[in-house]
Amino acid sequence: MITIGITGTIGAGKGTIVEYLVKEKGFVHFSVRDFITREIERRGMEVNRDSMTIVGNDLRAMHSPSYIVEQLYQQAQASGKNCIIESVRTPGEVAALRGKSNFYLFAIDADARTRYQRIVLRGSATDHISFDTFVSSEQREMTSTDPNKQNLKACIEQADFTFMNDNSIAELNDQVEEVLYKILK
Repeated sequence: MITIGITGTIGAGKGTIVEYLVKEKGFVHFSVRDFITREIERRGMEVNRDSMTIVGNDLRAMHSPSYIVEQLYQQAQASGKNCIIESVRTPGEVAALRGKSNFYLFAIDADARTRYQRIVLRGSATDHISFDTFVSSEQREMTSTDPNKQNLKACIEQADFTFMNDNSIAELNDQVEEVLYKILK
C-alpha cells in the first residue's frame, strides 16, 4: 500500500490528479477540504475560502499542525488500499506523513491566470472570487512562520515529484503515469 499526499497552488490540478488516480488506478481519496468543510458546517459557518483557512488553522492550533492529515491517514490505513490525501498545506503535515512508510508527496502548479480560469469553471463554494482576491488568498497561503498555518511554498519545495499543468489533462495524466511507474517499480 502506498499513500500519496498532494500539495500545490490553488486551481493547479490537484483534483485532476486525484480523479485520475481514483478512476484509473483504484486509489481511495481522502480530502482535507471535505474534512474542514464538515467542521465548518458543524460550526454553522458559511463555506468559503476564508472559513476554510480559519477553521483549518484553528483545528491545527487546537490539536497539532498535522492533526487533519493524521486523521485522514488513519482512515486511509483502515481502507487497506493505495490512497491519496489531498491537499497537504503545512510543513507539519508533510513531516507527519514523511514518517509513514511508502509515502510520496506530489506537488502541482500552473500559470496563475490559467488556474484562476479553472477555479471559475469549477465553481465550488470557495471559488466565487475575483482574480485579485484569488491572488491575495494564494499569497496569504504561500508562506507562514506559524506551524498551524498554510505554507504551500515550503510544502511544494519538499515534494518528491512536481508536475506543471499548463497543458492538457492527457499530458498531466501522462506525467502522473510516468511517476507511478517509478514508484511502483
